[in-house]
Amino acid sequence: MLRYVLERLLGAIPTLFLIITISFFLIRIAPGGPFDLERPLEAKVMENLNRIYHLDEPLWQQYLIYLKSVAQLDFGPSFYFRDFSINELFAASLPISMQLGLTALALALVVGGILGVVAALRQNHGTDYSVMAAATLGVTIPNFVVAPVLTLILGVWLGWLPVGGWNNGAFVNTILPVVTLALPQVAVVARLTRGSMIEALRSNHVRTARAYGLSSWTVIVVHALRGAILPVVSYLGPAAAALLTGSVVVETIFGIPGIGRYFVQGALNRDYTLVMGTVVVVACFVILFNLIVDLLYAVLDPRVRFD
Repeated sequence: MLRYVLERLLGAIPTLFLIITISFFLIRIAPGGPFDLERPLEAKVMENLNRIYHLDEPLWQQYLIYLKSVAQLDFGPSFYFRDFSINELFAASLPISMQLGLTALALALVVGGILGVVAALRQNHGTDYSVMAAATLGVTIPNFVVAPVLTLILGVWLGWLPVGGWNNGAFVNTILPVVTLALPQVAVVARLTRGSMIEALRSNHVRTARAYGLSSWTVIVVHALRGAILPVVSYLGPAAAALLTGSVVVETIFGIPGIGRYFVQGALNRDYTLVMGTVVVVACFVILFNLIVDLLYAVLDPRVRFD
């Protein structure tokens, strides 16, 4: 397995290289620049800024300079937040996004998994229809609709929860953004769990377990759920990467200083290094979690081997 992990990590290097290359040239080709303001800067000031940030050099030289910096795990200075480097911004914002993402992911797994199992056990009954209807509703309603509605009801009308801000990660400040992030994932996990659980309950090994007189709890949790969880694990790879690296919509609406919010600000202000750094971090998380998913497959399914 160690050899497989090393091969996957080495194979990720060309993928990251392509992502960096494509993203670098796409963002530079886009119209506008980091120092284009409504009131143009003086020519001498613009010249000095371009020289400091290497924007006066040919594009291929800027590309090589950036590749060298990334190879040293240095994402460079921010063009917009000029007192900070990208590494400093990420050191402060990424833990916040990861805290929100981990909490939302855990909530989605627990609630969605339970709802999916209950719906599968009560297939074609009222409970099943109710769970699937709620799941369909959760998938179709986007975050930018859910967040304002929850804020209006729980924050403004009832006054139970703060409508925004981080407040150093206070519990009450995390409830609304976590619930907003988790709701679509709860719906997807419930649907996936239900479908795979129905198939698992009809499999031969589960019927054999029941024939041996095992308790319903043992049959469902030990035998059926272990196989039914595999589609959910596959989905959690990209989902976990997206949640842990921050939700652009949620962090912007609730005023949370996470990496997703910085990505929006970087894109609006043509902060090349901030956008590029965010792209690289997200790509690394996607690659890492896809690898973790593959390894979990070997743990959950004895038929999977990495020779």
